[in-house]
Amino acid sequence: MDQHKRDFSVNDRLLKICGLAAVIGGIATLAAVVLLGLIHLFTNLFFFGTFSIEDTSPARNTLGPWVVAIPVIGGLIVGLMARFGSDKIRGHGIPEAIEAILFGKSRMSPKVAILKPLSSGIVIGSGGPFGAEGPIIMTGGALGSLIAQCIDVTAAERKTLLVAGAAAGMTAVFGTPVAAVLLAVELLLFEWRPRSFLPVALACAVAGFARAAVFGTGALFALETQPPQMISLLSCLVAGLLSGALASGLSAALYKLEDLFHTLPIHWMWWPALGAVVVGIGGYIEPRALGVGYDVIGDLLHQHIAIQVALSILAVKAIIWVVALASGTSGGVLAPLLMLGAGLGTALGAVLPGHDAALWPLVCMAATLGATLGAPLTAIVFAFGLTHDANALLPLLAATLVAHGFATVVMKRSIMTEKIARRGYHIYREYGVDPLERHHVDEVMTRDVLTIDATAPLADVLARHFGPQQVHRAYPVVHEGVLVGMLDRASLGTLTGASPMHEADVSIGDALQRLQHGAPVFAVPGEPCRSAAQRLAVHELERLPVVADPQSMTLVGIVSRSDLVKPARAHFDEEHRRERFRGFRRTAPVLKKH
Repeated sequence: MDQHKRDFSVNDRLLKICGLAAVIGGIATLAAVVLLGLIHLFTNLFFFGTFSIEDTSPARNTLGPWVVAIPVIGGLIVGLMARFGSDKIRGHGIPEAIEAILFGKSRMSPKVAILKPLSSGIVIGSGGPFGAEGPIIMTGGALGSLIAQCIDVTAAERKTLLVAGAAAGMTAVFGTPVAAVLLAVELLLFEWRPRSFLPVALACAVAGFARAAVFGTGALFALETQPPQMISLLSCLVAGLLSGALASGLSAALYKLEDLFHTLPIHWMWWPALGAVVVGIGGYIEPRALGVGYDVIGDLLHQHIAIQVALSILAVKAIIWVVALASGTSGGVLAPLLMLGAGLGTALGAVLPGHDAALWPLVCMAATLGATLGAPLTAIVFAFGLTHDANALLPLLAATLVAHGFATVVMKRSIMTEKIARRGYHIYREYGVDPLERHHVDEVMTRDVLTIDATAPLADVLARHFGPQQVHRAYPVVHEGVLVGMLDRASLGTLTGASPMHEADVSIGDALQRLQHGAPVFAVPGEPCRSAAQRLAVHELERLPVVADPQSMTLVGIVSRSDLVKPARAHFDEEHRRERFRGFRRTAPVLKKH
């Protein structure tokens, strides 16, 4: 048995990154408390003229028609902040975090950490139909990135700390640590490795415990539905399809309106105020569509709102949310999607058979969220974390996956990646185990190697190995089986042109050791092909000698770029070659190593 091969790569810096992530988890929780306080503060200032951080719904205002002006004021302020502060505060936060991760080496500015929660507090506090999750993801990510930029870490480690802050912030707002970890996996990390997963999960755990100390341990929308029946599967199919259609329609409408804003003959600084006019009118028609709307979500889930009212809220919320987000203001998408999905489920609850009506707002809420974000597992666990309703898990699974499948077929990109694509970047969200990670060097290397004896004179090597009968581009140079270095035509030219190495009696081993100025670059049999490929790229080499171990340096083979293509060919066969077995052997064939 090969003892050197592992399921996961070893990272000796994991403990340090986990410690930093735990600290960031606590800081992100404080940032969430500040953000929620800012939202409450500005809500009371704008709608009630009081200086208070009490949680009050803007729907209770008594401003009458003057309520239309409040979102406009907020939009004007945020437009100015974006123009003269940082334009990174525009949008709903998650696409900006993804862009920083994939194309900005996970670097975010201090301005974003300060201005994003402030601008979001102003927008939402002035009636903007958004949630706090997008802003806190951006804010928490910025804090994690800033801390990482003050420490000697790699770009990959900085990404981990950025995502740790983002996921911890989401945990602190909603009290859903497992869903936050899944959000990181499905949307932000773009990998599945212990080096990133463990620090992010630890940050979410710290944020979860810290949130419990601040806000308590109860579910945000505690709910208990009846166990599902068999006919509920058909209802889940209908709910999933309609939720997927709602998600696709909202995403398409959002970017159509964004295109319209780009055609306006005014600076984008004024767009949030212009979009806020629609928000204000919608708030005057249906006040409960303003603001975060957690109270409305709770009423929809607990069947406290009549169907006609739910449909009214659904229509107004959809319109003002799409217009406001398209205008480039600052706000999140999760809470509005929860409300819109719950509104759809309330309407469907009166007609779908097989279950009590209270289930369908929850199911449609998760299905709409999962289809819009392209993150079905996050949506399922998120809905459970918000309600603690274990009976709903099976319907949530069925409907959310149907909705996700519908949106995947209908939409090229999700609401998260479309914005990034419009900036010229393409994000491919499918990922699997790289074939070069699945295979090791000893599976693809050449074992029968033509070598050069280190004691051979330089002139003889030139005539025998690099003359008209040259067989290979490079040869390992060995002394009694021990690797001395690699010799190719370019390095040989350097040797023959150097003095005093041009003398005919100089051994190739001595000459090569003077030229290398250190140990030769090599591979070992048990390392993944990916590591060997990276080493070839970094050192701009065509092939690597393979030694038994770094201590003995005994040559056992050679691996070239062409050898590293072999796993890709095998992977292509697995993906594209169709096979039908006419019969079955008694024992499965065993794959042999070459």
